[in-house]
Amino acid sequence: MSLSFAEAKNNVLSGITVAFALVPEAIAFAVVAHVNPLTGLYAAFMMCLITAVLGGRPGMISGATGSIAVVIVALVVQHGVQYLFAAVVLMGLLQLLFGALRLGKFIRMVPHPVMLGFVNGLAIVIFLAQLPHFQQHGVWIAGHALWVMLGLVAASMAVIYLLPRLTRAVPSALVAILAVAVLTNVFGIETRTVGDIASIKGGLPSFHIPAVPWNLETLRIVFPYALIMAMVGLIESLLTLNLIDEMTDTRGKPNRECLAQGAANVVTGFFGGMGGCAMIGQSMINVGAGATRRLSGVVAGLGLLSFILFGSSLIERIPLAALIGVMFVVAVKTFEWGSVRVLGKVPRADALVIVAVTVVTIFTDLAVAVVIGVVIAALVFAWQHASEIAVSTRTDAYGSRIYELKGTLFFASTRHFQNLFNPKDDPEQVIVEFSQARVMDHSAIEAIDALAERYQKLGKKLHLRHLSADCAELLLKAGGMVESNLAEDPHYHLADDRLG
Repeated sequence: MSLSFAEAKNNVLSGITVAFALVPEAIAFAVVAHVNPLTGLYAAFMMCLITAVLGGRPGMISGATGSIAVVIVALVVQHGVQYLFAAVVLMGLLQLLFGALRLGKFIRMVPHPVMLGFVNGLAIVIFLAQLPHFQQHGVWIAGHALWVMLGLVAASMAVIYLLPRLTRAVPSALVAILAVAVLTNVFGIETRTVGDIASIKGGLPSFHIPAVPWNLETLRIVFPYALIMAMVGLIESLLTLNLIDEMTDTRGKPNRECLAQGAANVVTGFFGGMGGCAMIGQSMINVGAGATRRLSGVVAGLGLLSFILFGSSLIERIPLAALIGVMFVVAVKTFEWGSVRVLGKVPRADALVIVAVTVVTIFTDLAVAVVIGVVIAALVFAWQHASEIAVSTRTDAYGSRIYELKGTLFFASTRHFQNLFNPKDDPEQVIVEFSQARVMDHSAIEAIDALAERYQKLGKKLHLRHLSADCAELLLKAGGMVESNLAEDPHYHLADDRLG
C-alpha cells in the first residue's frame, strides 16, 4: 500500500520525535544494566530498525527497555558484558523458536483486566523512570535548578497539549522538544541536558562473536537469563501489540512479531547491544501522532544512528526537561483513567486483577505481573464455573431416575458433581442427561468413573445420554479409564431413548 505525501511526512516527523525520545531511555537503561551507554543506544537502533521492517505491528517501536535491563544486571556484574551478549543471542533464538511454533496467538488469551493492569502499571513505571533525571550524583536537585527544570517540563507539556488545537501539521512532541531546546540555548538557561547523562558519540556497531567459552558451562550460566529475557520481551511486545490493535482498530500479527523480535535480538547480541523489546512509551508517542506505518520506525532507528555518528554534539545539548515533559504526557495518556472509575462497578475479582497487575508491574516486573494476573483470572473463572454446575431430577414412565445436568464438568466442579447424586435412594436404572452439560477434562472422566463405581457397588446401572460429539470423543479416548457400564455398549453410544 503506497503512502500519500501527508502520510509520509507524518511518519517521518513522528520517527524523528521517537528518535529523540529513545536517547535518554537507552542511556538510562544501559546505566541500570551496568553497561556502556553505547551498548544501550546500539540496541535501541538495531531493535527499532529491524522490528520496524520485519515486525507484525507497523507503528510499534522497539528498543532497549528497563524490563530487560533489570533482568541482566546480575549477569553483567557476576560474569561480564560478553556473557550478556551471548545471553542476548540465545534470547533471540528462543524468541524465534516461539514464533516458529506459532505461540504468539496465545497472547489473545490475556484477560482484559490484566491488560488494564499492564497499561496502568507501565504508565506509572514510565512516570517513575523520569524521576532519576531530577537527581545529580545521587542527590535531588533543589532551589533554582529545580524550579528551572520544572518550568521547562511544564512548558514542554503545555506545547504538547495546546499545539494540536492550532495545527496537527507536525507532531506536537517534536515541536515541544525543539522549542525548549531553542529557548534554553538562545537565552542561555542553565539546566541538565542529555550530555549530562553520558556522551552518545560513537561509530557504527561492529560484528563480533561474544568472547565466551562455547561450552555447556556457559550455556548453564546464560540460559536462565536468556529464557527470562525472552519471555519478558515477548510478553511486553505482544501486550503492546494488543494495545495498539485496540487503539487503531486494526489487527497485528503476533507470530510475525515474535520472529522479528527474535531476529532483532540475535543481530543485537552479535553487534554489541544489550537486547530489548517493544517500548510502550515510544509506541504511544508514535501512534498518538498518527504514524502507523513501518516508515516511522525505520526513520526512528536511522535517526538514532545518525545522532550517534554525526549529531552527538547537538543532541547532547537538548534539555532533559523537554524529553521528561514528553514522557510525562505519555504516562498520563497511557494510564487508563476509566479503569479507576469502574473499579467499584466491575466484579470484585476483576478489580483485584487490575490492581494486582498494576502493583506487581511497578514493584517487580511485567512478566511476573501478567502471570499473576492470568492465574488470578483463571482461578476466579474456575471457581465461578465450578459453582454453576447443577442438576434437576425426575422419574420417567419406566421408573428410571433421570438427572438433568447443567453446567461444565471439569477439575474444579468434580466434588460438587459427586454431591449432586444419591445412589442409595436411586432405583436400579439411573440416567444422566448431558444435553445441557459438557465434559471437559481428565478430572471429569475420573469423576464420572467414580460415580459409576458408587452405583455399581449397589448393583445399579448408570447410563449417559445426549453427550455432545466432543464429550463422547473424550470418553472414547479415555478407553479403559471409564468403566463400560457408563453407556449402553463398550463404544459409549448414547443411552437408548426407551430409558427416558
